[in-house]
Amino acid sequence: MGSWTARGVGTIEKQLDKLPSDAASGMVVDGGRIEALDSAGAWILQKLLGRLRNDGHPVKISGLRPDFARLLKIAGQQAASAVAPPAIPSTSNLAGIGKSTAAFFEQMAALLSFVGETAIAFAGCIAHPQRIRWRTVLYNIRSAGFDALPIVGLLSFMLGIVVAYQGADQLRQYGANIFVADLVGLSMVREFAPLITAIIIAGRSGSAYAAQIGAMSVTEEIDAMRTLGIPPLDLLVLPKILALIIVMPLLTVYADALGVLGGMIMAQAQLQVGFGDFLDRFVKAVSVTAYLSGICKAPVFAAIIAIVGCFQGFRTKGGADSVGRQTTRSVVQSIFLVIVADALFSVIFSVLDI
Repeated sequence: MGSWTARGVGTIEKQLDKLPSDAASGMVVDGGRIEALDSAGAWILQKLLGRLRNDGHPVKISGLRPDFARLLKIAGQQAASAVAPPAIPSTSNLAGIGKSTAAFFEQMAALLSFVGETAIAFAGCIAHPQRIRWRTVLYNIRSAGFDALPIVGLLSFMLGIVVAYQGADQLRQYGANIFVADLVGLSMVREFAPLITAIIIAGRSGSAYAAQIGAMSVTEEIDAMRTLGIPPLDLLVLPKILALIIVMPLLTVYADALGVLGGMIMAQAQLQVGFGDFLDRFVKAVSVTAYLSGICKAPVFAAIIAIVGCFQGFRTKGGADSVGRQTTRSVVQSIFLVIVADALFSVIFSVLDI
């Protein structure tokens, strides 16, 4: 019978497939002619014996070497212990909705738990400032703040141009060209600048946080940190949150300036409103309260983006596909929660008449 090894598995299986079923009655397998046997060959042989016995044919094997017999026995035990995966039951639409709802609430509960753990770690760092890793904080300030200046500035500048351009025709009809400063100023400093900055940071830095922590979770680096006594929250989460809370208001101020500059250029081109007239009206239209109402949103948006990004990173399980999936979820959830928070700010400002 030759060698039953991994190299000859393909040939052996082809020969066994050609074996007629009626020829198996009373078959005796001469194991003494097996010259070599490894785990792959033992699995094929055990598969053959099991198939013939399931068909009701008495099959015996004789003359097998003791070491081959032990290997064949182990293969039989493994085959017997292997259980076929249960069939996925068909579920109704209502059951699918229920499962999705349960998964949503489970994730929200896990997120709240993560927020609580982060708050406790943050309180510990406040009580013991030497635990704060300032070098890591500064690195995140550079990567999330300074490196984001070009894209934040460009998009804010273009947004200011778009707002002024869209309002130019309507203002020209009523001879209210100068009010383009009100339109651009209030819309940029109260809503557009903090919101567009948060969306850019969520897609740029929030996704990077989820991918970094997710990759570390997959490669078991986080487990190694816990084994060494290094709290992952202190090293991976708190520096990112502190860095974003510092840079988001600064990026918002930068976005305000670039957005207003874009609106000024478009007002000059479309409505013949000079820079001096624009700035004079801008100072009267935009109060300090309106300006600060946009700035105060930035730290809240920063905390949301950093926490959600790190949370989804820690939930990464499995392989590389899980890293991509959790990264996508972090961006989607961050942007969604930022918009919800912005809506809540609008309601609160309206109630407080700010």
